This record gives sequence, C-alpha cells and structure tokens, in this order.
Amino acid sequence: MKKTSDQVYDLKEALLFSQRIAQLSKALWKTVEKDWQQWIKPYDLNINEHHILWISYHLNGASISEIAKFGVMHVSTAFNFSKKLEERGLLEFSKKETDKRNTYIQLTQKGEDILLALMENYKPSENSVFNGALPLRNLYGKFPEFMELMTVIRKIYGEDFMDIFERSFHHIEEEFVDNDGKLEKREKIVTDQKESISN
Repeated sequence: MKKTSDQVYDLKEALLFSQRIAQLSKALWKTVEKDWQQWIKPYDLNINEHHILWISYHLNGASISEIAKFGVMHVSTAFNFSKKLEERGLLEFSKKETDKRNTYIQLTQKGEDILLALMENYKPSENSVFNGALPLRNLYGKFPEFMELMTVIRKIYGEDFMDIFERSFHHIEEEFVDNDGKLEKREKIVTDQKESISN
C-alpha cells in the first residue's frame, strides 16, 4: 500500500494495533461483564439498568439522550430500560418547562437507596479485574490509570463524555468514605454520629 504524504504509519502497524485493541477489549469486557452482573444480581438489575441509575445519580437529572450518550447505548435502549426502572419506582420521568422535546429522568429515593446499597456492598475480592490489577498496585503503589486509553476514548467520544466520566469518579471520591471496610456516603456517617451522640 502506498502511503499518503500525511500518513506516518504503515498498514501492518495499523492492523496490529487495531487487532490488539479488539482482542484485549473483548477479553476484558467478558470479565467485566461477568463481575458486573454478579455484583448487581441481588438487586434484580441488569447492566444497562444499573448504568442508567449510576449516570442519573451523577448527572442529577439527565435527559434520555444524555443517558444514551454517556451510557454508550442507543436512545431506544436508554428509554426502554429507564421505563422499566420507572415502573419499579426507581426513576421518575419529567419534562422541563424550557425543554418540552426531551424527556428527563431523576432518581427516586428508592432508586438512590438501591444504588447506595450496591456501592456499600461492593466486594473487591469478588471482582476479577480488580484482582488482576492488584499486583500492579502492590508493585507501583497505585492502580493503573489508563491515561493512553482515556486519550483514545476522548478522541472517539469527545470531551463531554470524559467530563461526565471524571465527574462521576470525583463524586465518589468526595461523597463516600471507607467506614470499617464498607463504602458509605459521607453525610450518612455524619448523621449516624449525630444520632449516637444524642442518644
């Protein structure tokens, strides 16, 4: 194959990179999917439903199109699974006065309670990907940050996607603490402490 003047790679290099990413992504997704399904199974959720609850929590009132974009799913998938969550009382649908075209969803208290219970009941020892990365953390003192992969994702999905991605993890860092080996919302701990002092 003849290179164009602005092409700085050859065809074999491009093929090897693309296939390496494809094979690694498929292998990793298989394990991530299994871990994710096992984690949410006791709450009668599937991966799309959990992802919608997660995004709704961090966006605090997201449109269906935002859920689809940040959940990397088709709009009809986002709508249909959101509808199922609404039927279970975990989400509420609404329209904004200023935007009648889009449908927005908001977590109900029941939806937030389930999401928080999931986070509190997360068990790292049951997560294969976590356990696979643990030797790197033990060696380097931190988990892999995947900066190169995040750069690729940013180029594919855009800055908005990465902003939401980062915001969700920032919320966890700011709002949750490890309380005796259990992940709990910071405000819940403060409330519990006030109640125990008053009793």
